[in-house]
Amino acid sequence: MNLLLLSQDQLTSATHASVSGRQLKHIRETLKAQEGDKIRAGLINGLMGVAQIDSLGEHQACLSFDFTSPPPSALPLTLIIALPRPKMLRRIIQHAIALGVKRLIFINAWKVEKSYWQSPWLSNERLRENAILGLEQARDTMLPHIECHKLFKPFVEDKLPEIASDSVRLIAHPNSPAPCPVSLNEACTLIIGPEGGFTDYEVEKVSEQGFSTVHCGPRILRVETAVPALIGRLFN
Repeated sequence: MNLLLLSQDQLTSATHASVSGRQLKHIRETLKAQEGDKIRAGLINGLMGVAQIDSLGEHQACLSFDFTSPPPSALPLTLIIALPRPKMLRRIIQHAIALGVKRLIFINAWKVEKSYWQSPWLSNERLRENAILGLEQARDTMLPHIECHKLFKPFVEDKLPEIASDSVRLIAHPNSPAPCPVSLNEACTLIIGPEGGFTDYEVEKVSEQGFSTVHCGPRILRVETAVPALIGRLFN
Protein backbone atom coordinates (compact mmCIF):
# COMPACT_ATOMS: atom_id res chain seq x y z
CA MET A 1 0.00 0.00 0.00
CA ASN A 2 1.76 3.15 -1.23
CA LEU A 3 -1.29 5.36 -0.68
CA LEU A 4 -3.94 5.26 2.02
CA LEU A 5 -7.19 5.62 0.09
CA LEU A 6 -10.09 7.12 2.00
CA SER A 7 -13.73 6.72 1.01
CA GLN A 8 -16.51 9.21 1.66
CA ASP A 9 -17.99 7.08 4.45
CA GLN A 10 -14.70 7.29 6.37
CA LEU A 11 -14.78 11.09 6.53
CA THR A 12 -15.80 12.65 9.81
CA SER A 13 -15.48 16.19 8.47
CA ALA A 14 -14.10 18.00 5.43
CA THR A 15 -10.55 17.49 6.71
CA HIS A 16 -10.76 14.53 9.09
CA ALA A 17 -11.30 10.78 8.75
CA SER A 18 -11.12 7.57 10.74
CA VAL A 19 -9.77 4.20 9.55
CA SER A 20 -9.88 0.65 10.86
CA GLY A 21 -9.42 -2.91 9.64
CA ARG A 22 -6.87 -3.52 6.89
CA GLN A 23 -5.86 0.12 6.71
CA LEU A 24 -5.28 0.38 10.45
CA LYS A 25 -3.23 -2.82 10.38
CA HIS A 26 -1.08 -1.38 7.60
CA ILE A 27 -0.49 1.84 9.55
CA ARG A 28 0.45 -0.02 12.72
CA GLU A 29 2.33 -3.06 11.43
CA THR A 30 3.78 -2.12 8.04
CA LEU A 31 4.39 1.60 8.38
CA LYS A 32 4.94 1.33 12.14
CA ALA A 33 3.58 4.85 12.35
CA GLN A 34 3.00 6.76 15.56
CA GLU A 35 0.68 9.59 16.58
CA GLY A 36 1.83 12.76 14.88
CA ASP A 37 3.34 10.98 11.88
CA LYS A 38 2.31 11.92 8.37
CA ILE A 39 1.51 9.39 5.65
CA ARG A 40 0.59 9.58 1.97
CA ALA A 41 -3.17 9.48 1.48
CA GLY A 42 -5.91 10.42 -0.92
CA LEU A 43 -9.66 10.45 -1.40
CA ILE A 44 -11.24 7.96 -3.79
CA ASN A 45 -12.06 9.82 -7.01
CA GLY A 46 -10.50 12.94 -5.53
CA LEU A 47 -7.20 14.62 -4.68
CA MET A 48 -4.11 13.31 -2.91
CA GLY A 49 -1.73 14.65 -0.29
CA VAL A 50 -0.77 13.82 3.27
CA ALA A 51 -2.68 12.75 6.33
CA GLN A 52 -1.50 13.21 9.91
CA ILE A 53 -2.24 10.57 12.51
CA ASP A 54 -3.99 12.44 15.31
CA SER A 55 -4.78 9.38 17.42
CA LEU A 56 -3.86 5.73 17.04
CA GLY A 57 -5.83 3.14 18.96
CA GLU A 58 -6.18 -0.60 18.86
CA HIS A 59 -9.34 -0.52 16.76
CA GLN A 60 -9.26 2.88 15.04
CA ALA A 61 -6.99 5.67 13.86
CA CYS A 62 -8.14 9.26 13.49
CA LEU A 63 -6.52 11.37 10.77
CA SER A 64 -6.46 14.98 9.65
CA PHE A 65 -5.63 15.48 5.99
CA ASP A 66 -4.71 18.06 3.41
CA PHE A 67 -5.30 16.94 -0.18
CA THR A 68 -4.20 19.34 -2.92
CA SER A 69 -2.49 17.20 -5.58
CA PRO A 70 -4.28 15.64 -8.57
CA PRO A 71 -3.83 11.91 -9.29
CA PRO A 72 -1.62 10.80 -12.21
CA SER A 73 -3.09 10.99 -15.69
CA ALA A 74 -5.01 7.99 -16.98
CA LEU A 75 -3.86 6.02 -19.99
CA PRO A 76 -5.95 6.69 -23.14
CA LEU A 77 -6.63 2.95 -23.29
CA THR A 78 -9.69 0.76 -23.20
CA LEU A 79 -8.52 -2.74 -22.32
CA ILE A 80 -10.74 -5.69 -23.31
CA ILE A 81 -9.72 -9.14 -22.06
CA ALA A 82 -11.27 -12.58 -22.47
CA LEU A 83 -12.21 -13.58 -18.92
CA PRO A 84 -9.20 -15.32 -17.33
CA ARG A 85 -9.04 -17.90 -14.56
CA PRO A 86 -10.26 -16.41 -11.23
CA LYS A 87 -6.82 -16.71 -9.66
CA MET A 88 -5.34 -14.73 -12.54
CA LEU A 89 -8.24 -12.27 -12.70
CA ARG A 90 -7.28 -10.51 -9.49
CA ARG A 91 -3.68 -9.96 -10.56
CA ILE A 92 -4.69 -8.72 -14.00
CA ILE A 93 -7.11 -6.17 -12.55
CA GLN A 94 -4.55 -4.88 -10.06
CA HIS A 95 -1.71 -4.70 -12.62
CA ALA A 96 -3.80 -3.01 -15.32
CA ILE A 97 -5.15 -0.40 -12.93
CA ALA A 98 -1.73 0.24 -11.41
CA LEU A 99 -0.54 1.02 -14.96
CA GLY A 100 -3.28 3.60 -15.45
CA VAL A 101 -6.10 1.73 -17.22
CA LYS A 102 -9.47 3.34 -16.45
CA ARG A 103 -11.77 1.23 -18.61
CA LEU A 104 -11.44 -2.52 -18.29
CA ILE A 105 -13.85 -4.91 -19.98
CA PHE A 106 -14.02 -8.69 -19.58
CA ILE A 107 -15.67 -10.70 -22.36
CA ASN A 108 -16.47 -14.28 -23.20
CA ALA A 109 -14.68 -16.44 -25.77
CA TRP A 110 -14.77 -20.05 -26.95
CA LYS A 111 -11.79 -21.01 -24.77
CA VAL A 112 -13.12 -19.32 -21.62
CA GLU A 113 -14.39 -21.95 -19.17
CA LYS A 114 -18.07 -21.41 -18.30
CA SER A 115 -17.26 -21.87 -14.62
CA TYR A 116 -15.14 -18.70 -14.64
CA TRP A 117 -18.33 -16.62 -14.90
CA GLN A 118 -19.51 -18.01 -11.56
CA SER A 119 -16.49 -16.69 -9.70
CA PRO A 120 -17.25 -14.55 -6.63
CA TRP A 121 -14.38 -12.32 -7.78
CA LEU A 122 -16.73 -10.88 -10.42
CA SER A 123 -19.05 -9.38 -7.82
CA ASN A 124 -19.09 -5.58 -7.68
CA GLU A 125 -17.62 -5.67 -4.19
CA ARG A 126 -14.67 -7.85 -5.18
CA LEU A 127 -14.02 -5.92 -8.40
CA ARG A 128 -13.89 -2.70 -6.38
CA GLU A 129 -11.62 -4.33 -3.80
CA ASN A 130 -9.06 -5.31 -6.42
CA ALA A 131 -9.36 -1.95 -8.16
CA ILE A 132 -8.50 -0.22 -4.89
CA LEU A 133 -5.48 -2.48 -4.39
CA GLY A 134 -4.24 -1.42 -7.82
CA LEU A 135 -4.77 2.25 -7.03
CA GLU A 136 -2.98 1.95 -3.69
CA GLN A 137 0.01 0.39 -5.40
CA ALA A 138 0.25 3.14 -8.03
CA ARG A 139 -0.62 6.12 -5.80
CA ASP A 140 -3.76 6.88 -7.77
CA THR A 141 -7.27 7.76 -6.61
CA MET A 142 -9.52 7.48 -9.68
CA LEU A 143 -11.56 4.28 -9.73
CA PRO A 144 -11.77 2.59 -13.13
CA HIS A 145 -14.90 1.48 -14.93
CA ILE A 146 -15.06 -2.33 -15.09
CA GLU A 147 -17.59 -4.17 -17.26
CA CYS A 148 -18.38 -7.84 -17.92
CA HIS A 149 -20.05 -9.16 -21.10
CA LYS A 150 -20.93 -12.86 -21.24
CA LEU A 151 -22.04 -13.02 -24.91
CA PHE A 152 -19.21 -12.65 -27.40
CA LYS A 153 -21.02 -12.00 -30.70
CA PRO A 154 -23.57 -9.42 -29.38
CA PHE A 155 -20.74 -7.59 -27.64
CA VAL A 156 -18.56 -7.45 -30.76
CA GLU A 157 -21.37 -6.49 -33.11
CA ASP A 158 -23.44 -4.17 -30.91
CA LYS A 159 -21.12 -2.72 -28.24
CA LEU A 160 -17.59 -2.77 -29.63
CA PRO A 161 -18.02 -0.23 -32.46
CA GLU A 162 -19.07 2.51 -30.04
CA ILE A 163 -16.52 1.52 -27.40
CA ALA A 164 -13.66 1.66 -29.91
CA SER A 165 -14.78 4.76 -31.78
CA ASP A 166 -12.08 7.39 -32.36
CA SER A 167 -9.28 5.05 -31.25
CA VAL A 168 -6.57 2.84 -32.66
CA ARG A 169 -8.07 -0.67 -32.73
CA LEU A 170 -5.78 -3.61 -31.94
CA ILE A 171 -6.27 -7.28 -31.12
CA ALA A 172 -3.31 -9.18 -29.72
CA HIS A 173 -2.91 -12.44 -31.62
CA PRO A 174 0.26 -14.57 -31.62
CA ASN A 175 -0.14 -15.56 -35.29
CA SER A 176 -0.21 -11.97 -36.50
CA PRO A 177 2.61 -10.88 -38.85
CA ALA A 178 2.50 -7.31 -37.50
CA PRO A 179 4.26 -6.24 -34.29
CA CYS A 180 2.43 -4.20 -31.69
CA PRO A 181 3.04 -0.47 -32.26
CA VAL A 182 5.24 1.46 -29.88
CA SER A 183 4.69 4.76 -28.05
CA LEU A 184 1.21 5.70 -29.22
CA ASN A 185 0.13 9.31 -28.84
CA GLU A 186 -3.57 8.62 -29.32
CA ALA A 187 -6.40 6.66 -27.77
CA CYS A 188 -6.33 2.90 -28.20
CA THR A 189 -8.69 -0.03 -27.74
CA LEU A 190 -6.75 -3.24 -27.13
CA ILE A 191 -8.26 -6.73 -27.04
CA ILE A 192 -6.40 -9.66 -25.47
CA GLY A 193 -7.62 -13.23 -25.81
CA PRO A 194 -7.80 -16.14 -23.38
CA GLU A 195 -5.15 -18.73 -22.61
CA GLY A 196 -4.79 -20.54 -25.94
CA GLY A 197 -5.85 -17.47 -27.91
CA PHE A 198 -9.00 -16.52 -29.79
CA THR A 199 -10.41 -18.85 -32.44
CA ASP A 200 -10.12 -17.87 -36.10
CA TYR A 201 -13.83 -17.05 -36.08
CA GLU A 202 -13.44 -14.71 -33.11
CA VAL A 203 -10.48 -12.93 -34.68
CA GLU A 204 -12.47 -12.53 -37.90
CA LYS A 205 -15.50 -11.06 -36.09
CA VAL A 206 -13.32 -8.54 -34.24
CA SER A 207 -11.42 -7.69 -37.44
CA GLU A 208 -14.74 -6.84 -39.10
CA GLN A 209 -14.98 -3.94 -36.62
CA GLY A 210 -11.75 -2.38 -37.90
CA PHE A 211 -9.31 -4.10 -35.54
CA SER A 212 -5.79 -5.02 -36.67
CA THR A 213 -4.05 -8.11 -35.30
CA VAL A 214 -0.66 -7.55 -33.66
CA HIS A 215 1.86 -9.63 -31.74
CA CYS A 216 4.27 -8.70 -28.95
CA GLY A 217 7.15 -10.94 -29.94
CA PRO A 218 8.03 -14.54 -30.76
CA ARG A 219 7.15 -15.89 -27.32
CA ILE A 220 3.69 -17.04 -26.24
CA LEU A 221 2.83 -15.20 -23.02
CA ARG A 222 0.31 -15.83 -20.31
CA VAL A 223 -2.43 -13.22 -20.21
CA GLU A 224 -1.16 -11.77 -16.93
CA THR A 225 2.25 -11.28 -18.57
CA ALA A 226 0.90 -10.03 -21.88
CA VAL A 227 -1.14 -7.26 -20.26
CA PRO A 228 1.77 -5.25 -18.78
CA ALA A 229 4.01 -6.14 -21.74
CA LEU A 230 1.57 -4.74 -24.28
CA ILE A 231 0.64 -1.70 -22.21
CA GLY A 232 4.29 -0.88 -21.67
CA ARG A 233 4.95 -1.15 -25.38
CA LEU A 234 1.98 0.99 -26.40
CA PHE A 235 2.52 3.74 -23.82
CA ASN A 236 6.16 3.64 -22.76
